[in-house]
Amino acid sequence: MIGMKSTAVLVLCGLVSVPGFGQTPEIAGSTDTRFLDRVTHNYRPHPVPGTSFSDSTRIENLMRAGSIYLSLRDAIALALENNLDIEYSRYTPRLSDANMLRASAGTLLRNVNNNITNGPSSATLGVNASNALGSGGLGGNATSGQGGVLSGLNVQLAGSSIPNLDPTFFVNTQFVHQTQIETATNITGTSFLVNQYKSANYGIQKGFLTGTNVSLAMGNLFGVTQNSPFNNFNPFSQGNIQLGVQQNLLQGFRQSVNSRAIRVAKNQRHVSDLTFKNQVMATVANVVTLYWDLVSFNEMLKVRQQTLELNTKLYHDNQRRAELGAIAPIDIVQAEAEMKSSQQDVTTAETQVLQQEMIVKSVLTRGGMDRLDVINARIVTTDHFDIPAQEQVRPIQDLIAEAVANRPDVEQSRIGLEDTRINMRGTRDAMLPQLTAFGTMQNSGLAGQPNSLPVPVTLPNGTTQTFTRSAGDVNSFLLGGYGTILSQIFSRNFPNYSVGVQLSIPIRNRSAQADYITDQLNYRQQQVQDKQLQNNIKLNVVRARTDLSQARAAYDTSVQARQLQDQTLTGTRRKYELGTATIIDLVITQRDATTRELAEATAKNQYIRANVNLENVLGEILKNYDVDLDEAQSGTVKRAPDLIPAVTKP
Repeated sequence: MIGMKSTAVLVLCGLVSVPGFGQTPEIAGSTDTRFLDRVTHNYRPHPVPGTSFSDSTRIENLMRAGSIYLSLRDAIALALENNLDIEYSRYTPRLSDANMLRASAGTLLRNVNNNITNGPSSATLGVNASNALGSGGLGGNATSGQGGVLSGLNVQLAGSSIPNLDPTFFVNTQFVHQTQIETATNITGTSFLVNQYKSANYGIQKGFLTGTNVSLAMGNLFGVTQNSPFNNFNPFSQGNIQLGVQQNLLQGFRQSVNSRAIRVAKNQRHVSDLTFKNQVMATVANVVTLYWDLVSFNEMLKVRQQTLELNTKLYHDNQRRAELGAIAPIDIVQAEAEMKSSQQDVTTAETQVLQQEMIVKSVLTRGGMDRLDVINARIVTTDHFDIPAQEQVRPIQDLIAEAVANRPDVEQSRIGLEDTRINMRGTRDAMLPQLTAFGTMQNSGLAGQPNSLPVPVTLPNGTTQTFTRSAGDVNSFLLGGYGTILSQIFSRNFPNYSVGVQLSIPIRNRSAQADYITDQLNYRQQQVQDKQLQNNIKLNVVRARTDLSQARAAYDTSVQARQLQDQTLTGTRRKYELGTATIIDLVITQRDATTRELAEATAKNQYIRANVNLENVLGEILKNYDVDLDEAQSGTVKRAPDLIPAVTKP
C-alpha cells in the first residue's frame, strides 16, 4: 500500500508540473533557448528545404568552345544529377516517411503518388523497337505497372477505428461567479445564493494498440465561497484524482488489427523506394535511347552530306563536260535538280539533329534552357555503338525468371496484395459487436475554514439568536488548505469505484458486411491484375528477344545490301565516265546507294533500341550501365567526367 501511495504522489507531481511548461521561463543573464526549443519542438513548423534548380558542375566540365562533348556515361551521370523526373521522385520516400509518422500517431494515411514518368521521345519517329513495359517504356508518361495495385496508397476509411497513439494532455481553468435566486430560505438561509470559485482541471490520456484507452485526470475547486450561513466551511476547496481505463473486448481488441496502418505505412515506404528505382530505370532507358538516337541522326546527316558532295561534284563535272560538248544541256539540269534535292535532305537532317540535341539537353539539365550558352552549345557525341559479332543465347525461361526477380513492379504488386490483406483485417474486425469494459477509480478530498457568517438559531422560547462558528464547532478532519486535500486524496479517505461493460450490437450489420465484401472483391481484382502483370512480363520478354533477333537479322542484311550497292555504284560511275551509262543511270544508282546507307544506319538504330528495350524488360539496365541507386538518391555521382577526346566539332 505504501508503494502505491508513493507512485501516486509521483504521478500527481508530474501532472502538477506540466502546466508550468506552457510558461516561458525567464533566466536572467542567459539567452540559452535550448530548453524552450525542446519543449516547443513538436508544436513548431519545420520547413522542408527548397529544391535547387541549378545544374551540377559536370556540364561545365564537359563544355569546350561552345560544344558539349558527351559520352554515354556522362549523359547518364548528368541525368542522375539534374533530371527533374528523378528529382520529383526523390520526394516520394520522404512523403512515405511522413505517412509513417502519421501512422505511429494512430491517424489515417494520406495518399502517396507512386507514378513514374518515362521522359520525352526523340525528335523523329524513327524505328521504335519498344514494347509496353511495366517498368517504363521509352517515351511518354506511364504509371508504374498495374494501376489499381501499384498507383499509390489507397487510404483505408472502412474497418474498426484505430486508437489515438499520441498521448494528449488537457487542461482547463476558469473563474466562476454565480447568483441563484432562492424561493425559500430554510435551506440556504438567504433569498439569493452567491457562489464564487476558481477551477483547474488537467490530465492526460493515451490509447494503445491493444485497444486500451487510459486517462489520468485531476480536478480542483479553489476558494469556494457562498453567502449561506448554514455551511460549516466557508471558504473551502476540494479536489479529486481519477484513473479511468477502457478496454475493447470484441471490435478493436487485437493488436494486429489496430496496428494495420503502421504495417501498411512501412510497406508503402518500401514501395516508394521501388518507385524511385523504377523512375531511375525509366530515365536511364530514356537517356540511353535519346543518346543513341542522336548518334544515329548524326550518322544519317553524314550520309546526306556525303550524297550532297557527290551530287555537287557530279553537277560541276557535267558543267565542264557540257562546255566541251560531251553531254547534252539537259544532263546539267538533271544533275542540278539532284543536287538541290540533296541540299534539302541535308537541311532536314540538320534540323532533326538540332531538335534531338535540345531534347537531350532538356533531359540532362534543370535550368539549362534558361542559359544561352547551353541552348547554343552543340552536343558532340564521343561514343559509338559496336554491334557484337555474335548474340548471346539464353534460354527463355532464364530470361523470364530474371525479369521477375529484377523488376520493381513485381515486388510492388506483391506488396499491394499484402496491404489489402492487412486492411481486410480491419473491415472483418468491424463486423464484430462493440463490447467495452471500463473501470474508474477516484479519490476525493475537501478542506476549508469555519464559516464566519453568523448562524441564526431559534431558542425554545421562540426567540432567535445568532452565533459564529469556531474551529471546535466543525469537523477538524476537514480543516486546512490544499495540503490537507492532497493528504486525503493519497490516503484514499474518500474513495469511489466503478466498473462495467457496454455492449452495442447493430441488428443487421449491413454496412460492415458491405465493406468486407467490397474489400474481398477488390482483393480478387488485384489478384487478377497481378496475374496480368506476370503474363505481360512473360509476353514482353518473348517479344523483346524476338525483336532483338529480328533487328540483328535486319542489320546484317542491310550491311550486305549496302556493300553490294557500293560495288554497283562504283561500276555505274565507271560506265558513266566511259559513256556507256547515262546520267539517269548514275543518279538512280546514287539514290539507291544513299538509301542503302540510310537503311543500314536505321537498322543499327533499331538494333540499339531493341537491345535497350530488352535490358529494360529484364530489369538489367541499372546493372548494365553501372548506375548506383545511392548516388541517384543523393543526386551526386562520384565518378569524374570523362576526358574530352580529340574530336572535331560537327
